[in-house]
Amino acid sequence: MKKYFLFEELGTNYRREIIGGLTTFLAMAYILVVNPLTLTLDSVPDLDPSLRMDYGAVFMATALAAAIGCLMMGILAKYPIALAPGMGLNAFFAYTVILTYGIPWQTALTGVLFSGLIFIVLSLSGFRETIINAIPMDLKLAVGAGIGLYITFIGLQNAGIIVANPATMVGLGDLSASSTLLAIFGLFTTVILMVRRVKGGIFFGMIIAAGVGMIFNIVSLPSAIVDFNVPDMSPTFGVALQPILNNPGSLVNIEFLVIVLTFLFVDFFDTAGTLVAVANQANLLKDDKLPRAGKALLADAVATVSGSILGTSTTTTYIESSAGVAAGARSGFAAVVTGVLFLVSILFYPLLEVITSAVTAPALIIVGVLMVSALGRIDWSKFEIAVPAFLTMISMPLGYSIATGIAIGFIFYPITMITAGKGKQVHPIMYGMFVIFILYFVFLV
Repeated sequence: MKKYFLFEELGTNYRREIIGGLTTFLAMAYILVVNPLTLTLDSVPDLDPSLRMDYGAVFMATALAAAIGCLMMGILAKYPIALAPGMGLNAFFAYTVILTYGIPWQTALTGVLFSGLIFIVLSLSGFRETIINAIPMDLKLAVGAGIGLYITFIGLQNAGIIVANPATMVGLGDLSASSTLLAIFGLFTTVILMVRRVKGGIFFGMIIAAGVGMIFNIVSLPSAIVDFNVPDMSPTFGVALQPILNNPGSLVNIEFLVIVLTFLFVDFFDTAGTLVAVANQANLLKDDKLPRAGKALLADAVATVSGSILGTSTTTTYIESSAGVAAGARSGFAAVVTGVLFLVSILFYPLLEVITSAVTAPALIIVGVLMVSALGRIDWSKFEIAVPAFLTMISMPLGYSIATGIAIGFIFYPITMITAGKGKQVHPIMYGMFVIFILYFVFLV
């Protein structure tokens, strides 16, 4: 075991790897609650029940997809990097694809499946580097920052801090409402924990908020702590395959293409960025390159395909893995530990009854803060870069759509670069995306 995971070469041991894997799990365990609440559109009242996914089934899919992803990354790529259904992509899945586009969640899962399959092909070929290099770094950073703003906006809505206002479109909600006060308390608690660099601060912030909510009767007490009768997965398992088998013609349209490309794009570059960032932190890069990059990307792609079949949105690498690396993790064994913990967490499903939108809202807000940090790396001094980057970022929360933000930014980028006399610096793939997104606005918006 030690030899397989390169313990001696990496200067690590079982104790460091187990602590690192546990730390990573605690840092990202919030997804077990946030993902089911997001995909079931729990914060949206008076919604047609057919548009909601089954909470228990999504919880199971989340835990299993995370476990598969972590085990694949640990065993195949041997990196201390964990995976789970991604924040931002789950919001796009729920609030844009289902709520805004009115596309059934069954078809949305098929879109995730297609993006994962394409990702597998790209991971097995050299074309992935071509695509990565085609997108300018500034736009990649803008997409990440925009998703952060979008997630924060959703978190503020779920908390009741920001609400619809007929005069100003949005405004402050009733800050005296019990659920809103609980969310504000949770936000302050989580911020304090994060500032104090408490490992798993987001997770513990949710636990403390849930405890306070139970004390003041804002949230219900759990019916049990452990239950070996796990939730039924049948409502979502294999549903992603149904549109392919029953009505493949429904998938042949620009709208579905945009959905697949959005899932693929965000996952692809988020994964690449996270892999490099965490590997650099762990001093695993060699000559500024990531060894076994193909296997790492393949693990992510397989996890996405598995997750879609199980019944969840795109599974991707988590920057929270850096918490485990900071705790000493250096090998894939840490990711295996995290994966096993996700499997064990399934037995504690009853505890999640105490987790409401008010409890998870601070997690969304804080994750948004972490993602917006990418803004500092964008070259704002070049106006031809600043315009598409800014429009990409700001259009996501204002347009309430990640896809819209990507589309607007990718349309403006070739235009500003050509105007600046730098058209030759734009990769042909970017011109192809320009055409695709123009068609997106013409036929879909």
